[in-house]
Amino acid sequence: MSILITGANRGIGLALARRYSLSDASVIGTTRSTSPAPGVEWHKADLRDPAQIDGLATALSGRPLDLLICNAGVYLDKGQRLGSGFAPDLWAETFAVNVTGVFLTIQALLPNLRAASGKIAILSSIMGSDSRAPGGSYIYRASKAAVLNLGRNLAVDLRADGVAVGIYHPGWVQTDMGGAAADVTVEEAVIGLEERFAALSLATTGCFETYAGEALPF
Repeated sequence: MSILITGANRGIGLALARRYSLSDASVIGTTRSTSPAPGVEWHKADLRDPAQIDGLATALSGRPLDLLICNAGVYLDKGQRLGSGFAPDLWAETFAVNVTGVFLTIQALLPNLRAASGKIAILSSIMGSDSRAPGGSYIYRASKAAVLNLGRNLAVDLRADGVAVGIYHPGWVQTDMGGAAADVTVEEAVIGLEERFAALSLATTGCFETYAGEALPF
């Protein structure tokens, strides 16, 4: 089994890479900087740069891919104030990573996924659900809503290729992004996500679920 995880150098991505590397899976991780985990094939790829995504696809040309986990993401507007925050550059960078980068990575690796009738797992967030709108974090929420919509539409278009797409909320996780006050440990999130990815099929393509398997409203 061949698995590629974007943003695998920290947080949930790193934990997933370490967990899968203990199995018989061939694990590929992308990183913008360090390559911390042994047993992982590392590739430098900044998802803000389409040329680097193309370079990743070139490096992996001809290799079937069973699972693509679109994990890389940023949360740059935490704590911003409505009257003075949410600058345009924060919008641009957030969408470049959380939305455009996800789409371009999937697009570039479609031949690899089609060759294996593989799966795509997109990490979105319950913060992108239309039914959860308590205010604030406008940029992050908008990006996660956009990637949720992206995943739902890709599920329709890729069904004929035998490629299933799932969208997942990993929980409020105790990572650098989630903070120490978060209520889900990295281990809990990763165990649940691994189960969700294994269960994903064409019968469930387009699903939006928590790490624990709870169906979420769009």
